[in-house]
Amino acid sequence: METIMLIFLIFINLLASTCKGIDDDLELLLPLKSSSLNDHQLANWNSSHSHCKWDGVTCSQSSRVSEIQLAGKNLSGDIPESIFRLPFVQSVDLSSNQFSGRIPTTFLSCFNLNYLNLSGNNLTGPIPSGLHHLPSLRTLDLSNNMLSGRIPQDIGVFSGLRFLDFGGNALSGGIPGSVANLTELEVFTLASNQLTGEIPGELGQLKGLKWIYLGYNNFSGRIPVEIGELSSLNHLDLVYNNLTGEIPSSLGNLTSLENLFLYFNKLSGKIPNSVFNLNKLVSLDLSDNYFYGEIPELLINLQNLEILQLFSNNFSGKIPSALSSLPNLRVLQLWSNSLSGEIPRELGKRNNLTVLDLSTNNLTGRIPQNICGSRNLVKLILFSNSLDGEIPASLSFCKSLQRVRIQQNRLTGEIPLEFTKLPNVYYLDLSGNRISGQVSNRKWEMPRLQMLSLAENELFGPLPGSFGSTKLESLDLSGNNFSGRIPEKFGEFSELTNLKLNGNQLSGQIPHKLSYCKKLVTLDLSRNRFFGEIPASLADLPVLGQLDLSENELTGKIPVNLGSIQSLVQINISHNHLQGSLPPAGAFLTISSSAIAGNHLCGGKKITNLPPCSGAKNRTRTHWFVITFLLASLTIFAFVVIFVMRKGNKLCGRKESKRVESQDGTWQFWFANSGIAKMLTIKDILSCVEEEKNLVASGKTGFSYKGKSVLGNKIFLAKEMASISSAHYWSDWIELMRKISHPNVVKMLAMCRSGKRAFLVYEYVKGKDLSEAIRCLNWPQRIRVAVGVARALKYLHFGCSPGIVFETKGSKDWTEKSDIYGFGLLLIELLTGKSPRDAELSAIHESIVEWARYCYSDCHLEMWVDANIKKDEGLMSKYQNQVFEAMNLALRCTAGDPAARPCTLDLVQNLEAIARSSSCVWFLKI
Repeated sequence: METIMLIFLIFINLLASTCKGIDDDLELLLPLKSSSLNDHQLANWNSSHSHCKWDGVTCSQSSRVSEIQLAGKNLSGDIPESIFRLPFVQSVDLSSNQFSGRIPTTFLSCFNLNYLNLSGNNLTGPIPSGLHHLPSLRTLDLSNNMLSGRIPQDIGVFSGLRFLDFGGNALSGGIPGSVANLTELEVFTLASNQLTGEIPGELGQLKGLKWIYLGYNNFSGRIPVEIGELSSLNHLDLVYNNLTGEIPSSLGNLTSLENLFLYFNKLSGKIPNSVFNLNKLVSLDLSDNYFYGEIPELLINLQNLEILQLFSNNFSGKIPSALSSLPNLRVLQLWSNSLSGEIPRELGKRNNLTVLDLSTNNLTGRIPQNICGSRNLVKLILFSNSLDGEIPASLSFCKSLQRVRIQQNRLTGEIPLEFTKLPNVYYLDLSGNRISGQVSNRKWEMPRLQMLSLAENELFGPLPGSFGSTKLESLDLSGNNFSGRIPEKFGEFSELTNLKLNGNQLSGQIPHKLSYCKKLVTLDLSRNRFFGEIPASLADLPVLGQLDLSENELTGKIPVNLGSIQSLVQINISHNHLQGSLPPAGAFLTISSSAIAGNHLCGGKKITNLPPCSGAKNRTRTHWFVITFLLASLTIFAFVVIFVMRKGNKLCGRKESKRVESQDGTWQFWFANSGIAKMLTIKDILSCVEEEKNLVASGKTGFSYKGKSVLGNKIFLAKEMASISSAHYWSDWIELMRKISHPNVVKMLAMCRSGKRAFLVYEYVKGKDLSEAIRCLNWPQRIRVAVGVARALKYLHFGCSPGIVFETKGSKDWTEKSDIYGFGLLLIELLTGKSPRDAELSAIHESIVEWARYCYSDCHLEMWVDANIKKDEGLMSKYQNQVFEAMNLALRCTAGDPAARPCTLDLVQNLEAIARSSSCVWFLKI
């Protein structure tokens, strides 16, 4: 009986402790509920349900919590420490949320934890040390956060760790040698950090490694020879580092390797022959390095190869014919090398090519007939070579083609008849060749066509009335021998922004239906035989920025309403038979004499060199009377304004001004308030600009210096201006800037001027250079930065009362459109990580804007988007469409024609719409 009683008591005790443990688990889980930003996400986390049935919670048979799976639940705040006090939890996945703060050190007490995934959050601080407390851990994923500091030295204690991903953070220092102890490791990712030093050869001891991804860091030195000992490795990615030297021949021992990515380093030498023994290789990308020599025929050994990218190197010699024998080859990009000879005749016949780019080489001969043998070719880029012969008729049946760029070659003959019926082509450039014949004697059925250039060829005959597309945005037929009239149907091109018909033999009157093309920005009809009057309806083009009608036979007067086109910044009407007066408005106020020469015009400003129009002398006296009256009125008005402003200053004390004598002359100061006036002196400003170490920025409008006031111990930023305006302008300006209150606009403290020198003094906001500040930011964080800046611009131009855009009409440098251009540069830097001062870009392209336009239209996304945006393939696929839309917006903001740039209101709307979208696009941008 006593034994039975004892067993009963033990059972009751165990039952009580189990119930207490279950209750404890419930209490430890509840803090996660308060982290939800969406009440519907964890709707069943309440007392009416057992916690084992809560979404994302898995329990053992004894009802103790064993797994927490809450990825992508829109959770925020600090990660509750309580969840790591669950004694039996084995797996925790809180990835893709919005958690911030530091990683709780309590996770080190989870003795049974074997899976921890905190990736895709906003966690900060260092990775906790003391990892030896987690002997069961097999997977540790802390990627895509904002973690900093060094990789813990005790990382090597995880002898059983198989998956380690610290990528997409801001970690610094080198890779600790203790990683050599991770003998079970299979996946090792440290990409997109700020790691430095050499890649340790100890990695060669991790025989189980299958995946190494160390790209987008600052690693230097050579590729370790020891990596060649990893016989199980199938993925090696060391891109975007500063690696030097040659590719070790030992890499030829990686018999399981499928992907080898070494692009954008400083590697040199020839490709070792051993690399071509890797018969399982699927992707080989060595682009943007300094490799030289011939591309060997040994490529024939890589029968599984699908992607070969060797562009932007110094390869020479012929394209190996072995490429024609690779049945799985989809992407071949060899552009920007020194390759010569002919394109292999069989290339494309037995391949599965979708992308072929051989541009900017020295290739000769004909385009192979079988180039689209796969019937899957999407992108054909062969421009800037010396190819000759005719366009292959076989391309007319390549229905998959979307982008064709074969300009700047020596192609001859006519455009094949069926070539103008390719249904998917949206970009077609055949310019700069010797193509002849007519284009109107064939049917154009290209419904997706957006850009067509047939410029600088030998085409003739009338223009076709249609190109089979309602989406046409750019049409360039210049530099040919086209004749006849402009078809009336051109007015149906509702999306057209660029129309160039210059340098032909076109005649007749300019059709008024061109005014139906409401998006037209550039219209060039120069060097033709047009006659009659300039249509007044051209003034109905709302965004027209450039108009060239020169060297025609136009007669009559210039329509006065052309001067009312506010967007028009450049006009050329020279060498016609125009007569009458020059319209006294718009672009005609600044037109040069060369742009109106060769006519019978009169009037205009002195710079036009035109004679005065008859009757002008009779009106001179009246004009002088009006001018005198206006000047007198303005003078009286100015005195009234000054009196009111000074009176207002005395009564309100809102801003303060004073004169200060110094050895540099007399300085006039305007302060935002009396407090600033007491702590800031001219000596503070002049002393900070005299030392070169204080220079923090320079631009076309002046230099910026960091300084510190002696009296108030206040840190400020002084910007020395390249030009100044009147004293009244400065006084009004400080009053306006004083009123500005916006979280994304730096406060103005004071202004001062003496003679031709002037300074704007701002509050100093401590931070980093943009390139440093964005380095650790992922795309969602960057788009938030862009939206914030755009909203600040909107506030400056429309949120102030009155808006600054109306207050600063006297300023040549600060207009809404110039601010939009500056924002476009910032957006390009946010997208690409490249600065406008980047020396590497300026050596090839005229500006970062030209580089961005080239990349957007011609390059794979991988080549231009910043490393930290694409560091996580999952996030990249989610936000890829946003990235493309944002680059498109950046290019519109930096358009050469200010009128073509969006206004700040549209800018904010577009950015907010981009930020809300997350739809996917094809990974391979065509």
